[in-house]
Amino acid sequence: MKSRKTLMLVAPLLVLGCLTFSALYTVSETEQVIITQFGKPVGVPVTEAGLKTKLPFIQTVNTIDKRILEWDGNPSDMPTKDKLYISVDLFARWRITQPLQYFLRLRDERSALSRLDDILGSETRNAVAKHELIEIIRTTKDRQPLRDALLSPSEREMNIGKLVPIEKGREQVEREIFTAAADKVRVFGIELLDIRFKRINYNESVRPKIYDRMISERRQIAERFLAEGKGEAARIRGNRERDLNQIQSEAYRQVETIRGLADATATQIYAQAYNQSPQAVALYEFTRTMQAYPDLIGNNTTLVLSSDSEVFRYLKGISPPQDKRR
Repeated sequence: MKSRKTLMLVAPLLVLGCLTFSALYTVSETEQVIITQFGKPVGVPVTEAGLKTKLPFIQTVNTIDKRILEWDGNPSDMPTKDKLYISVDLFARWRITQPLQYFLRLRDERSALSRLDDILGSETRNAVAKHELIEIIRTTKDRQPLRDALLSPSEREMNIGKLVPIEKGREQVEREIFTAAADKVRVFGIELLDIRFKRINYNESVRPKIYDRMISERRQIAERFLAEGKGEAARIRGNRERDLNQIQSEAYRQVETIRGLADATATQIYAQAYNQSPQAVALYEFTRTMQAYPDLIGNNTTLVLSSDSEVFRYLKGISPPQDKRR
């Protein structure tokens, strides 16, 4: 009897507790709530944080994030205006500003991300197809490149190291994508806050061709510098040969001049030495003639001389060699 009375007192308390627990809910600072009754939204969205009430068991609490959310797309291949296939990786930031419209059109964040994939991917393709690759890569329109101070005036006139001019740049292309996509996602209760290119790269199929073209261009520049270097080297070698020939010619002239002066001085000394007496003159003539004989007469030399020849004068007194066989 006592237990039955206790049960009768506890049962209403349990029912009241369940009703209270089902009727109360909390909204955090990062959330906003849509109340649905039998799957349909009722009332206005709850956007303020705190403890709230609803009809127990009949109404359902649907939480929607109020923070800034991230969308990170997958890299996608697309052609540029100049027919180059590139892989574009894009990311964006967005938030839910109209929770009721968002709930009616999309229901959850997964559906929202899928719709953002479609819209941002489509607008990115349209923007990339309308611009050349240089417009998507470069950021500033009037940027001046750093150029080597060692470049000659002729090389500067050839625009070596000069940047290709652009009309818009990557920031303007991003702004075009943002403007076009923001209008389309607004109907889903979404506000698009920002988009950026995370990475732009050549497609795998065209990357080797691009690299080959870059190598070819650099090779042409290298060959031009090499040809200029060879020309300069040839000019330096020519100047060296000319200077060397000039130095050798001048040295030979000086040597011959010195040799001539030495011969003249030696002749003068000989003359002074042998002109002191008739005997000295005769001795000089004899020694000079004797020095000339080895040059004139060899083993198989035949001389035809007149009897009054100066050379023959000293040969008259030489008797022929005796024949040992006798």
